[in-house]
Amino acid sequence: MAPTSVPSTTAPSSVSSKAPRFGDSNPHDWQGTTPWHYAVHGTDVSKYQTSVDWAQAKAAGISFAFIKATEGGDRVDDYFHEHWRGAKAAGVPRGAYHFYYFCRPAIEQARWFIQNVPKDPSAMPPVLDMEWNPQSPTCKLRPPPETVRTEMSIFLKTIENHYGKKPIIYTSIDFFDDNRLATFHGYPYWLRSVAGHPSNRYGPHPFTFWQYTGTGIVPGIRGKADINVFNGTQAAWQKWLKQNTR
Repeated sequence: MAPTSVPSTTAPSSVSSKAPRFGDSNPHDWQGTTPWHYAVHGTDVSKYQTSVDWAQAKAAGISFAFIKATEGGDRVDDYFHEHWRGAKAAGVPRGAYHFYYFCRPAIEQARWFIQNVPKDPSAMPPVLDMEWNPQSPTCKLRPPPETVRTEMSIFLKTIENHYGKKPIIYTSIDFFDDNRLATFHGYPYWLRSVAGHPSNRYGPHPFTFWQYTGTGIVPGIRGKADINVFNGTQAAWQKWLKQNTR
């Protein structure tokens, strides 16, 4: 199985001269360590980002993309296949993510993901998206933390066994706190924090990726864009890619 190194929470000591700086339709007034301290920026997309010009996004500084693939045990994102093919054709490293549904067993969801996401050695590790979804019209369930962590383990181990890569966990501040994910070790984290550096919101918990806005402006992507950074230097990013995309 390919290893997934986990960088520390410490940002580079100075702003990278090569770091892209994207616009934002609702910018946060960043204090302390800003997203611009990180050299490597990427995006994540779903059906809400319809036709993406991946070559244009890459030229603007997008170095990776996480693409929504599945949700629950019976839904495939309408644009997954288009995004999956388009990003690869443009030379943008990409990985697929699954949006977890709390009213279906984890094993069914893992099997659904495996059924619909190609086993592509060139892809980044798969991602499990864990967050509350109070707007769901069909599932308002909020299981206790112990159940959440047990089900997460089932899903993560199942897809790791299939793809041979250590999956990444995406989560938000409230979900992280509610389910005591600070105690859930062994996986790299992709943390959402749009109003402060992750170290201010998640404490010392290590992270590999940080989603810093959901209202970004990225050439080649229509409307609001999610933008993320890799927690490391350009050299560390190249090393991570080499370890995790084979």
